[in-house]
Amino acid sequence: MILAVAGRRVDATDAERARFPPGNVDRVREAVHATLMRQGATTVVSSAACGADLIALAEAGKLGIRRRVVLPFAREKFRETSVVDRPGDWGVLYDAVLDDVQAAGDLVIMEKLDHGDPYSVVSKLILDEAIKLGQERRESVGAAMVWDGAARGTPDYTFEFGAEARRRGLGVLEILTIGDALS
Repeated sequence: MILAVAGRRVDATDAERARFPPGNVDRVREAVHATLMRQGATTVVSSAACGADLIALAEAGKLGIRRRVVLPFAREKFRETSVVDRPGDWGVLYDAVLDDVQAAGDLVIMEKLDHGDPYSVVSKLILDEAIKLGQERRESVGAAMVWDGAARGTPDYTFEFGAEARRRGLGVLEILTIGDALS
């Protein structure tokens, strides 16, 4: 199965509401690992923000699963705006994952956009890439949302990702970042 993944970033230190507390990273990592195994994932397609994205990419790497990363802009800018701005040592993991993915030829960086929110566009491109790989490899395609289970208003890129995946007819799995019901 080709699995498109999107989800919450780890909460900022001053987060008003817990969506992905840093203390839940190990539990989420275990749930993502189990999901990849259970689904028989052969490829993970994701962006590479701190939290859900990097956890999925790291676990896929440990399992020898192909990883395709889609970024909305240059890797250095993305690192500053979506990786190292939250608690944890995400920058080291980001650099290692992207070095591996780039060496394998599986790093996709969007060209400059004339319109649209780059994060909304990248969510759709993740799904496009997963579907394209599924067609090329004649494999099933699914999506996984790693999140707190509740839309947070507009914009909510994870919610939009899940809605778009469902609109495209993909099965969507949910891995929760809070509570005891991690699947």
